[in-house]
Amino acid sequence: MKTPVGKECSYFYGDYFRGKNKEECRLLQASGERWTPDLCKTCPVPGIQLANACEFLQLDGHVARPLYAAFQRRVHVSAFCEKSKQHVKEPHIGCGECHGSLPFTFEVKE
Repeated sequence: MKTPVGKECSYFYGDYFRGKNKEECRLLQASGERWTPDLCKTCPVPGIQLANACEFLQLDGHVARPLYAAFQRRVHVSAFCEKSKQHVKEPHIGCGECHGSLPFTFEVKE
């Protein structure tokens, strides 16, 4: 579903049926954080989902205030690979073990 800033995110939920205006982030809701629409502006999750479609990647998010922007809250994401059972340092790329063994073969038909 599209977030308030127009990016696709599977964790965002919006219910607008018959005049309802219920919006929530299920990633932050699962960790007990309070979500506001301004967090979607700088959230890295839509970019991670666009770059890495690994089915074993589990994301966990929390809201924090970085030192350089004391008044602006931001979403910080950590990732864990269920297949390799390890913490993922760069969620945009993945753990490096799940998709590294895919065989690429090219056939030239004449």
